[in-house]
Amino acid sequence: MGLINFLKSKTFFKQLALAIVAIIVLVFILLKWLKVSTNHGEFENVPELKGKSIQVAEIELRENNLVMEILDSSNYNPDYPKFSVIEQDPIAGEKVKESRKIYLTLNPSGYRKVLVPDLKERTFRQAKPTLEALGFTIGKLTYIDNIAKDMVLDMSFGGHPIKPGEMLPKTSKIDLVLGNGTRPTSE
Repeated sequence: MGLINFLKSKTFFKQLALAIVAIIVLVFILLKWLKVSTNHGEFENVPELKGKSIQVAEIELRENNLVMEILDSSNYNPDYPKFSVIEQDPIAGEKVKESRKIYLTLNPSGYRKVLVPDLKERTFRQAKPTLEALGFTIGKLTYIDNIAKDMVLDMSFGGHPIKPGEMLPKTSKIDLVLGNGTRPTSE
């Protein structure tokens, strides 16, 4: 029996019809199984979590059959309480599948600490932008007798002297002691 005769035979057409029916049945069973196992058409709403504490966020996500995943903390945001949610992904109101991970970014406990630069014997004109670029603010300016006008002679934070290399929270107010341009008198 040659190949052409086999392709024209009833046996070949029976086997071809059986294969097509088997594929259709298999695809139908597979689609039904996928619909059941993936909960097709069933969604959970993502709750609004911004500004809420981590404990409240965890409870709300559990009630909605969702899973919490905490990402690394961001820069401190004074508009939100410490350790509260400041960002979430997916956003509130989106429809997601049950057991979906909701990624949360938390507000740290405070501003991160920044290294205090060495500003001694620099002019106020140089010191001010350096401090502001690091996130510090200029506090009280005190002038004492020194021949170098507006030269930084000393720095303090909260009434205590600080040294270059110390770590202070970002946005700290640093007070400066500057020279007033007059020669100190020796008595």
